[in-house]
Amino acid sequence: MRGWWREIAGLVLPVACGGCGRPRTELCPECAEALTGPGPRRVRPEPEPAGLPAVHAAAPYADAVREVLLAHKERGALALAGPLGGALAGAVEAAAGAVAGSGDGSLLLVPVPSSRRSVRARGHDPTRRIALAAAGRLRRAGRDVRVAPVLRQRRYVADQAGLGARGRLANLSGALEVVPGGARLLAAGTVVLVDDLMTTGASLAEAARALGAVQLSFISEIPHGLPAASAQHGFEQRAAAVIASSPASFEINRNSSRSWIVAGGER
Repeated sequence: MRGWWREIAGLVLPVACGGCGRPRTELCPECAEALTGPGPRRVRPEPEPAGLPAVHAAAPYADAVREVLLAHKERGALALAGPLGGALAGAVEAAAGAVAGSGDGSLLLVPVPSSRRSVRARGHDPTRRIALAAAGRLRRAGRDVRVAPVLRQRRYVADQAGLGARGRLANLSGALEVVPGGARLLAAGTVVLVDDLMTTGASLAEAARALGAVQLSFISEIPHGLPAASAQHGFEQRAAAVIASSPASFEINRNSSRSWIVAGGER
């Protein structure tokens, strides 16, 4: 019955694959498979900004993956949040698994915030929507995970388009902050910063800096005798996960068929 109604809806309101444009499907099998790429891998931009946490990406930012991300973010193809969230969930698992001592404990997904003007222009917050979809996927797999949107922009940020690595770092320096009360939420689990895309790493580095800025102040507020070590560990062991990163960041380490290194380059 569901398939029949989707066929009727496709005739009345034609849809096309967000990746390749194939008619009457929101995402074809080939483009869905592209979202998982070679599997989540550790990626690093070049140059790597100071303070960038360990980042894992699901797929290279190219071809169908690029088109699917743009269709969701800029063209309002909201149904793509589900498969994009699935891809992000894989990267989150890889990022959390690389954090010492994270095990199967609680995960807190902290989205890199979009500006208010971008959210108004697009009609939605794409990163937060994808983070919620990823959290749902992980919960269904038995993970204790929730989304903690504790970051916000504290000042105006110019459009990043056309800026190089240094320009993006300067544009974002000091731009983010943790909302009041956010530090206590972050102490409840392993923090994984999430975003849809990484190019230069500037956004994730600034997000990590903003989280680190509340670490000492929060720990100093814990009453004497209560365990501060777990809270400090959670802040120090930050990781990050994105759906896509530049293709250069997925270059294979020729010395091992199972290990990967990065040789090149966030929105």
